[in-house]
Amino acid sequence: MNQARERVAVLGAGSWGTALAMVLADNGHEVRLWGHKSEQIEEINTKHTNQQYLPEIVLPEEIKGYTSLHEALQNLEIVILAVPTKAIRDVLKKVAKEIIHPIVIVHVSKGIEPDSLLRISEMIEEEMPAHLLKDIVVLSGPSHAEEVSLRHPTTVTVSSKNMKAAEKIQDLFMNGNFRVYTNPDLIGVEIGGALKNIIALAAGITDGLGYGDNAKAALITRGLAEIARLGTTMGANPLTFSGLTGIGDLIVTCTSVHSRNWRAGNMLGKGHKLEEVLQNMGMVVEGVRTTKAAYQLAKKYKVKMPITEALYNVLFNGEDVKAAVDSLMSRMKKSEMEDLVNILVDKQES
Repeated sequence: MNQARERVAVLGAGSWGTALAMVLADNGHEVRLWGHKSEQIEEINTKHTNQQYLPEIVLPEEIKGYTSLHEALQNLEIVILAVPTKAIRDVLKKVAKEIIHPIVIVHVSKGIEPDSLLRISEMIEEEMPAHLLKDIVVLSGPSHAEEVSLRHPTTVTVSSKNMKAAEKIQDLFMNGNFRVYTNPDLIGVEIGGALKNIIALAAGITDGLGYGDNAKAALITRGLAEIARLGTTMGANPLTFSGLTGIGDLIVTCTSVHSRNWRAGNMLGKGHKLEEVLQNMGMVVEGVRTTKAAYQLAKKYKVKMPITEALYNVLFNGEDVKAAVDSLMSRMKKSEMEDLVNILVDKQES
């Protein structure tokens, strides 16, 4: 059962923000979709399409587009933050100037800020005045916008420091096509969602090199161990990484042509330069920035992350992609169970 009709602003009219706006509209909520491109918002309001991001999809007429942040935020208490990680601080500064009552912010982006090494929920806490911030909820999981917009079955997870807020957002989004679970492990949910983009870039590279499914399966498996090592060191529950925001999100992002991180990696594997790849994508590839942040986190926490390190050298130090992948495959032998044992022992001792 969905809760009573809510007034909700979705900030970010890209593919994911638009797809989530569709879910909310299907659930009978008043949905305000904000974007900064006037032509795009006019298209949403007059043609009920968003061809740049979701071609051939007809949007519910209940979704109203806004270019004015002031108008989009009037008289509501739930804001869905669906902008790229690099834009979050700027958008939140503007939000703080437009509201007078505390709001619940639901962030649906996946990334970690380089240099500060903050998760998105921590960035929100820094930017939003405490008296204007009621709760922060993260929504994450294996969920391509293209499939959500087609109303294909999708399952995600919500988490928060206040689980009552998470349950409210669970009710807000839940319907027959869009199933929502709760998980109290905020750190694990955010880390899993962010770091899987790194492994997806690497998986795309192996596919671009023509290395096949065996190599990709090994990469995904070792990538999950790498994510869990860092996540548990930062305080996450290791079980989170066996769930939707761990292995679930990792599988879908590393194996689907819908994944912009996989596509970017695939182009790198085929010999294209990073600048060319990013220019041709037309959308933000979060895994590039997250690779830098994860590399810095690995150094900070003294955690071994060989896939992340190899990808960092490809992206930022100009290392040859084939040489980087081949060096990963020839690393010193070790027991497969060693990572799992170390993770569990470290968790018990913490």
